[in-house]
Amino acid sequence: MRVAEYVSHDAVGLAELVARGEAAPAELEAAAREAAQAVDPHLDAVVETWPSDDDPTPGSTPLSGVPFLIKDIGVSMSGRRTELGSRLAEGNVAAADSALMARFRRAGLVTFGRTAAPELAFSTTTEPVLYGPTRNPWDPERSAGGSSGGAGAAVAAGIVPLAHGTDAAGSLRIPAACNGLFGMKPTRGRVSMGPDADEVFNGLAVHGSVSRSVRDSAALLDLVHGPEPGDPYFAQQPSRPYAEEVTRHPGALRIGVLAQAWGGHRTTGPVTRALSRTVDLLESLGHRVDEAEVALGSDWDEFVTANAHLWTANLAASVDELATAFDRPIDSSTLEPTTLASYHYGRQVSGAQFVTALTVRNRTARSLARYFTDHDILLTPTLPELPVPLGTHTENAAELDGHGWLRRVFDHAPFSAAFNVAGTPAMSVPLTTDDATGLPIGMQFATDYGSEDRLFRLAGQLERALPWWGRTPGVWAGNCAGGVVATG
Repeated sequence: MRVAEYVSHDAVGLAELVARGEAAPAELEAAAREAAQAVDPHLDAVVETWPSDDDPTPGSTPLSGVPFLIKDIGVSMSGRRTELGSRLAEGNVAAADSALMARFRRAGLVTFGRTAAPELAFSTTTEPVLYGPTRNPWDPERSAGGSSGGAGAAVAAGIVPLAHGTDAAGSLRIPAACNGLFGMKPTRGRVSMGPDADEVFNGLAVHGSVSRSVRDSAALLDLVHGPEPGDPYFAQQPSRPYAEEVTRHPGALRIGVLAQAWGGHRTTGPVTRALSRTVDLLESLGHRVDEAEVALGSDWDEFVTANAHLWTANLAASVDELATAFDRPIDSSTLEPTTLASYHYGRQVSGAQFVTALTVRNRTARSLARYFTDHDILLTPTLPELPVPLGTHTENAAELDGHGWLRRVFDHAPFSAAFNVAGTPAMSVPLTTDDATGLPIGMQFATDYGSEDRLFRLAGQLERALPWWGRTPGVWAGNCAGGVVATG
């Protein structure tokens, strides 16, 4: 299969070719590898590839035979490296599949590599010292977002139609917005984090994916959702497959709009104009849209501080464990300045501060739940600004302590973290682009706990009303010929 044909299909479409005998998984994998060889030198999105060891049964699932990439953190594949974007874990090889990896195998996905992540997923841009920066295929001088930035760039450039990612404060939705993709953060407890972890960042982190089509994300979530024995959270199982929800009419929804983020962060002009166009589209589709007032349950400073305590205390424990496992020092030879500062800050978090942070988590969840008793959906920009130039986030970062670094991370993406804290689902939808630069702009839609079905219905309607499939970045595998990509 030629790369130009490969990138013309989404994942479900590729699996249908395999099921009909019109393509073999090996052909799709070869096309994906050719695409990676052509575009990844411009992006540094893929850390490593390997010979796939799965032999999927054609037609056994809606994704059988589809090439796939996993993030370099959060999922373990037996015999393959998982380095967490950090020199501290460099060379780490997984002894066994994690529960999610086993589900990816049962889904028939052909996993042939891993994507870049910032060090220990502790940033909203993907610029680790270990790999170097991941570049945005729409503008290689700009960030691809984080922490699933490698996944976002790889999918946007056409290497794979969908890829695994994680999300603890927007880490799926931010790369989706930066790269013009669909990104769904599922409900807390929808996808197991086990068996080596019962929860990550005290329930703030979840597994998910980024994709070019809505139905791909829905099909993957259908195949991997559900608890494992011992999981601490449980989300009520959906009444029908999410893939079916994508084609169902969402009805007339009550949608609130939050144009300016918590904490006084101002939304820039291009994003404000994109939000206005989104509101017009929603109203034309019959939805009732009004301005929203949404309380967090605490002020922004308290919210950020609580998250800093949870994040850095968890980080400190992880770093100590890694340093012991690999007999490496905890210093600037193994950790980046912001990670090291966050580690030292986390070591000082007291038990009382940690419990208080969990109390803030509870208040946030209760406050957002009250909002969703009167509204079906909350609409916000995914990010308040366009994708930023590489290096923006780390400018003068060495001067920050752990709390200061987490404040910078949260200030960059002030719309997304509340839904991780509350555990509710949220998605970024690539509805529009900036007129001046052509850069994609994502719109975030959130709803109440366990209601991914509502989001998928709305996402399917939006995709049909304003298709984004034909928009491709300058670094695009479909432009490659003979293994070389023509950019621009």
